[in-house]
Amino acid sequence: MRVGSGREEGYRVKPFRSPTALEVEALEGARILEDLRVWFDKYVRFPSEHCSVVLALWVVHTWAVPAFYVTPRLVLDSPEPGSGKTRVLELLALVCRSAKLTLSTTTAALYRRIAAAGGLPPTVLQDEADAVFGRSNNPQAEDLRALFNAGYKRGATVDRCEGDSKNMKVVEFPVFAPVALAGIAGNMPATITTRSVTIHMRRRAPGETVAPFRERDADAEVAKLRERIAEWAHEHIAALEAARPPMPEGVVDRPAEVWEALIAIADEAGGRWPELARVACTHFVMGSDPGELSRGIRLLADVHAVFESNGRPDAMFSVDVVAGLVADEESEWADMFGKPINQRWLARELKKYGVSSRQVRRGNATAKGYTIATEEGLEQAWLRYLSGYVRNGGNTGNLAGHSVSQAKRVSFVSETGKPSETGEYAADLLEYDRVSSVSDVSRTPGFRSVNGGAA
Repeated sequence: MRVGSGREEGYRVKPFRSPTALEVEALEGARILEDLRVWFDKYVRFPSEHCSVVLALWVVHTWAVPAFYVTPRLVLDSPEPGSGKTRVLELLALVCRSAKLTLSTTTAALYRRIAAAGGLPPTVLQDEADAVFGRSNNPQAEDLRALFNAGYKRGATVDRCEGDSKNMKVVEFPVFAPVALAGIAGNMPATITTRSVTIHMRRRAPGETVAPFRERDADAEVAKLRERIAEWAHEHIAALEAARPPMPEGVVDRPAEVWEALIAIADEAGGRWPELARVACTHFVMGSDPGELSRGIRLLADVHAVFESNGRPDAMFSVDVVAGLVADEESEWADMFGKPINQRWLARELKKYGVSSRQVRRGNATAKGYTIATEEGLEQAWLRYLSGYVRNGGNTGNLAGHSVSQAKRVSFVSETGKPSETGEYAADLLEYDRVSSVSDVSRTPGFRSVNGGAA
């Protein structure tokens, strides 16, 4: 549109209005959450855009946790190591209130640490939780599980005896505190995961890059942001305590209890965050669950071999994939728990790697099967988990041969994580619906196999 009176060709130019001081102050919560979201996305490639939204809300909740009846657990799991779980905990340690990142702790040390903090409990960040909960008949694991479960609600305590035999007395230790746990999928107790928002991490695919992480530099980046979070939480603690936010349709009972604190923060922050929080809530609560049990990369490799042996078609029926897997009588798939695998077992295992079956057509026939180059196809799993799997070298440098992210709205916050402090930033927050979109770019199939064969 030509710049002029604003009446050319029927268009009308909306004059710029600098936001008032009250409007800028009211948007501080939204700006804090946006800064956190961009900072997380700078260092970690998440499986969906909703993950950094959840992390930003969860961080702020650790500073305002006395306002809430429930502190949702945060679980980070993945089917294989090297998926970014520990990196997320390292980032959380820099921005959560009184964060303690630990690989091994005792129940006694933990509840004493929480009690010593008074009314503002520390944030417990437990790495390699699968190593603790994966052990059978482990008293320490049972004690920690009970503590994490009880500490989910305000007012929870554990009773312990203190003193010598003559002066023994029972002491109540408070255990209400925010907790984040990271570990390999499948070993996290269900009593914890039902009280959690679970982020299923995955390895970065080739071409997915993040900023190099140096703790001292990352700490300096968020030093002032921590001060802003603490100040905002202190000023809004009463409003958050009184909040009873409406939940998205279908989110009831325990899931609604888990998400109440996060959505209350989003509503109090304003801007676009009430919508972002509820979309994320719907995604995690109502969306498909990629599963909790980790199955071997051998399955992905053998499924790849079945596709290769059949001329690498764009899709195969499930029944044909299973037949290929069990064709060798000595293969593990031919004798899984005393009988061959079936289509249902295969669908369940592949779903954990983000692969879903769908109706596919081959010739004139249609049936349930698996595709390669789709969003929930096999290729995205092969790229992430099969060492040596690369795309067709002939497509190098060709945009059609590279994967792209889903279309999404462009944030008005820069990728550096340093948004402008001017009125233009606040004006953008007030009118975020003017943000443009990025179009999808189609992919061209045709890649090289693990063994170097041409597709």
